Amino acid sequence: MTLGLKWIVSFAIITLVAFGGLFWSPIVDFPNTGEFLSEDKIIGADVAWILAAAGLVLLMTPGLSFFYGGMVGKKNVISTMLQSFIALGVISILWVVIGFSLSFGDSLGFEVNGVHYGIIGNPLSYPFFSRVGVFPHNKMASTIPFVLFALFQMKFAVITPALITGSFAERVRFISYLLFIVLFSIFIYTPLCHMVWHPDGLLNKYFGVKDFAGGTVVHMSAGFAALAGALVLGNRKNPHHEPSNIPYVLLGTGMLWFGWFGFNAGSALSANATAAMAFGTTTIASASAMMTYIFFDRINRRKVSALGACIGAVVGLVAITPGCGFVTIPESLFIGFISAIVSNMMVNWKALKKIDDTLDVFACHGVGGIMGMILTAIFAHGENASLLHGGIEVFAHHMMALILVSLFAFFGSLVLYKITNSIITLRVSEESENMGLDLSQHEESLH
Repeated sequence: MTLGLKWIVSFAIITLVAFGGLFWSPIVDFPNTGEFLSEDKIIGADVAWILAAAGLVLLMTPGLSFFYGGMVGKKNVISTMLQSFIALGVISILWVVIGFSLSFGDSLGFEVNGVHYGIIGNPLSYPFFSRVGVFPHNKMASTIPFVLFALFQMKFAVITPALITGSFAERVRFISYLLFIVLFSIFIYTPLCHMVWHPDGLLNKYFGVKDFAGGTVVHMSAGFAALAGALVLGNRKNPHHEPSNIPYVLLGTGMLWFGWFGFNAGSALSANATAAMAFGTTTIASASAMMTYIFFDRINRRKVSALGACIGAVVGLVAITPGCGFVTIPESLFIGFISAIVSNMMVNWKALKKIDDTLDVFACHGVGGIMGMILTAIFAHGENASLLHGGIEVFAHHMMALILVSLFAFFGSLVLYKITNSIITLRVSEESENMGLDLSQHEESLH
């Protein structure tokens, strides 16, 4: 087997990172200048819950690998599952080295009338997790160790690029995919994360965007990147395939649903009433969406299917994510219902079917995220918090932010795909595609 320069460079990078960790300055474990609080501010119940929630969110990425792996053809199961699973390695390392700093470091941006609005974090704030220790952060995580906050957020960064993989399944080169997810995480995910979730972030501070657990940051960014990827890589030579293993899809859906409690309820960052409400709205929206999806299929003369039930459940989970801590359980029933109908219509829309988004990532995650953002801006509780509670300006700002995020994620991803393709060709050869990526990329197979 010929050893290409790309693999030598890849090994050199991981070697450099590993040795860099040895010589980097140690964590500074003491409160300073008001940034960190003393250790006695830690609340044990909050620590226990966020430790559990972080584990639940990690489980979602293997769950996603089963969910996607069961949907593709038999020649591409392993490659599709690995594309999700490998994000646990690539993005975790990237997060420690620079990703957390870019997402939650000191705000770099601009000032208007003396007010600072952040676009991205300072990469020198927490490189290699320096200054990320056991003390709580004054503004971002005041009752848990800052390192736990950083690790909890890492799991969100891991699953976001993994979500994209379903759009270009069965035709992407593995090494090109690795390069793309690194670029996506640095240039798309971290700015969005900072702008929405950092206290000084532009979308948070100026637009007032409510994204409790990642409808905008995670699902919209992945959905639009998926749409861009399907366009750039083009249609498969044989776009029609039978799902290889429906039980895998059911298993993956169960793991995702289970892990989503950590994703949503954990985003309260505390063992409190908001976490309990988010737990409830999460499961009810998913249940509502699952049942709506299969009934809507049936009245459109399609069979009730396990695949449809699973897709519906995930659409409900996606749609409730931005508003799970802001709406009531009865409202979550409606959110799951209407989001399932819109997503189902998009999945079966003939115009969208011309784009070979292999596993309908945009129609499920992108559209689900969009619906969640709109519905959160309509129903979120609190004075002037949403359209129904006197917040017309808040609703208008959400719609403006929705357009900005959509354009940024889509066109930004298009540029990154082009850059990736200019460095390492994105698409496998026709021969490799016909052989299947399991064998051509990894020399492995199900049999």
